[in-house]
Amino acid sequence: MKHRKVLRSPLALLAFSLVCCAASLFSQTSPAQTSPGQAPAEPQLSTRDAAAPPASSSAASFDQVVDRTIEREHFFMAQMKQLHPLVETYLQNLKEDKDLNAPVPVSDVYFLGRLDMSEGTDDRAFISPTTAGLGKRMLSKLSSVYSMKFLPLGFAQMAVLDQDFQRKYYDFAFVRREFLGELRCIVLDVTPKKDAGKGRFLGRIWVEDQDYNIVRFNGTYSPHPRASYYLHFDSWRQNLRPGIWLPSLIYSEESDLKVRLGQALHYKAQTRLWGYNLKDLRRNSEFTEITIDAPQSVQDQSQKAQDASPLEAQRAWEHQAEINVIDRLQQIGLLAPEGEIDKVLQTVVNNMMVTNNLDIQPEVKCRVLLTTPLESFTIGHTIVLSRGMIDVLPDESSLAVILTHELAHIVLGHHLDTKLAFNDRMFFPDERTFERMDFARDRSEEEAADKKAIELLNNSPYKDKLANAGLFLKAVQARAPALKNLIRAHLGDSLLNGDATRMSTLMTGSPQFDPKKPDQIAALPLGGRVKVDPWDNQLELIKAKPVAITAASEKMPFEVTPFFPFLTRFGGAAPGKTAPAPEKTAAAPPPSAQ
Repeated sequence: MKHRKVLRSPLALLAFSLVCCAASLFSQTSPAQTSPGQAPAEPQLSTRDAAAPPASSSAASFDQVVDRTIEREHFFMAQMKQLHPLVETYLQNLKEDKDLNAPVPVSDVYFLGRLDMSEGTDDRAFISPTTAGLGKRMLSKLSSVYSMKFLPLGFAQMAVLDQDFQRKYYDFAFVRREFLGELRCIVLDVTPKKDAGKGRFLGRIWVEDQDYNIVRFNGTYSPHPRASYYLHFDSWRQNLRPGIWLPSLIYSEESDLKVRLGQALHYKAQTRLWGYNLKDLRRNSEFTEITIDAPQSVQDQSQKAQDASPLEAQRAWEHQAEINVIDRLQQIGLLAPEGEIDKVLQTVVNNMMVTNNLDIQPEVKCRVLLTTPLESFTIGHTIVLSRGMIDVLPDESSLAVILTHELAHIVLGHHLDTKLAFNDRMFFPDERTFERMDFARDRSEEEAADKKAIELLNNSPYKDKLANAGLFLKAVQARAPALKNLIRAHLGDSLLNGDATRMSTLMTGSPQFDPKKPDQIAALPLGGRVKVDPWDNQLELIKAKPVAITAASEKMPFEVTPFFPFLTRFGGAAPGKTAPAPEKTAAAPPPSAQ
């Protein structure tokens, strides 16, 4: 499937084709462009190139605003054809819950892939045998049972307004001026002209009034072809570098879309894009930073470094496997670089080690997997938690339980397979990562880690707060049947061991899980804790004012919610810092938080 053909009319559609394996879309460049085991080459976007064509002055008329907006959108499309970000979509199908008087998830779908919009590039994806070839049938026909299926590229294409955005295809109407974060925007309604063709954008756009980049667009595509449907979405772009505005967050929702045979579609979905600048994660600059130290004075022979002992050699060999895996996951954009959140996790681990008198060498470290599904695992002496896991944990004691389970694996000597110390084991295409890497433990190791973790927790500062963690595990158990793709692990261990929940003994002393109690917070919605910089994958904790819950339906444990990021210019003020006071005109709502 050529992306040129797919993106000719951006099809953010509901197709009747099944592609619902966890890694159903993990594309990258063609073999002719990429060596095995290496991520696609990233473009060299200079600040000067990114900022061109510059806006020499403010637009003097409405027509000039439209012309400059179209010009910048064409430049945006040229940029996107050079970039290959990861794109992840997590979707929850909903059904009305009479007790909560609100919709709740009844099933979910997960997609992960690499977006490639360069013309003529083939799409290489994770596809199961039962879905082979579906990627080449963008508009598949209704199945014999008229089942509704989602197509991953449909959500990825919501990052694009229209690949051929031209004045001749659209009518524009001024709505108002409005602030999004610190950005003052011109709000326009955009409607396709008659006979403009299928798949044209219909909705509203927000244009920042300095260089006239589109920073948000909200609507759908129209008209839709037969046997498929366009979906509604709210797409956000961020200023990641001077002059560079790129897609980062997309929210999609339908509550009453009528399809064949009386079926109706009701869902919520989040799409995230990141990893635009992976070249800086490959340490290419390290060679230029090599320095040669001046000769040292002659040391006594007994003080010289000696060959490693057998035990030291074994540890070094295991550590080599650990380094190989972590470097590979970071280079392809699945693992975040070391940063602020790692230190938070490390503090909790250190609390556990100090209170239990543990001295572990090499030292234990923590890292964050950038994906949504809830999973944790160890890579040698490195503990890895997914971004989604950190998002939904309600408090520090629950975080301590998850980390301590993985720490127990390290204490018990559950090793990483040292075959990964051979570098050629890392030479495989990015889209085969989930096939080539597996850090899950067998049942006996999991049970041993559970037992050891309880012992460590009972000697820790968290020993009197474990009921909260038990409540979280009860919430996982209650929601697991409906949220199979969220609970499913792809590199490590799931929170469920078969039919049992990890560390299930903690559930004994915890309160009864009751979704109808407003004051019982067993788990948080997705996206409430961790913020990802889409350019370089750096993480930071979201700083948002707590919001009081007034009804049980507002708790939304493990659920998808809309995006309302605080938009800034690159290098500008972030939330919590000094920013220009916005005008009192229809400001966008602030980010919500649990």
